[in-house]
Amino acid sequence: MKIRSWIIGALLLLPSVASASQTAISDEGVAYIASALAVGLSTIAGGIAVGLVGAAAMGAVGEKPEISGKALIFLGLAEGIAIYGLIIAIMILGKVG
Repeated sequence: MKIRSWIIGALLLLPSVASASQTAISDEGVAYIASALAVGLSTIAGGIAVGLVGAAAMGAVGEKPEISGKALIFLGLAEGIAIYGLIIAIMILGKVG
């Protein structure tokens, strides 16, 4: 009786095991998700940084116009965050293909 119930239980679980092997996570899919997260999160962080630095830079330039060159350098550094994320995504996708 115990063997028969074990066989019936195994036969009931067989379709779920077969479907689980067909829906396995592939390395390519994980790479696409990782590259999307790298670009998305770095772009959001870059936008926040440009917003904060830009507002402070415009306030500083309003008081001292001669520091506008330094303000542009800081804005460029804040934009670099998004470019770094794009470079990382290209490197990840280069490993997949």
